[in-house]
Amino acid sequence: MPMSNGTQTKAKDFAVIQTGGKQYRVSPGEKLTIEKLVENDEAAKKGTIVFDAVLLRVQDGAVEIGTPHVAGATVEAKIIGNFKERTKIVFKYHSKTRYKKKKGHRQPHTEVEIVKI
Repeated sequence: MPMSNGTQTKAKDFAVIQTGGKQYRVSPGEKLTIEKLVENDEAAKKGTIVFDAVLLRVQDGAVEIGTPHVAGATVEAKIIGNFKERTKIVFKYHSKTRYKKKKGHRQPHTEVEIVKI
């Protein structure tokens, strides 16, 4: 991006990863809330996780786009903790038939901090 004085700004390193059926744009040092990871994984027990489904990577201004994944690219993250969302109420109702069902749902999540791209 050219600035008014003719210099260019250095592009911040980032990547686009895929996990839990969703895509996230991540940068080193960023905290991220994703769908819950498997707890019986060896890396998860150590507190680290490696995402190898990297769809796009930008390092030092060089853009790499995967088809569908960037070969050899990984993103390392540190697991901060697991938690559940607030309860979402699922209420089913049919009029004139006395049909009512009330159910709650709490989605589990994992909070991670991106260490290295």
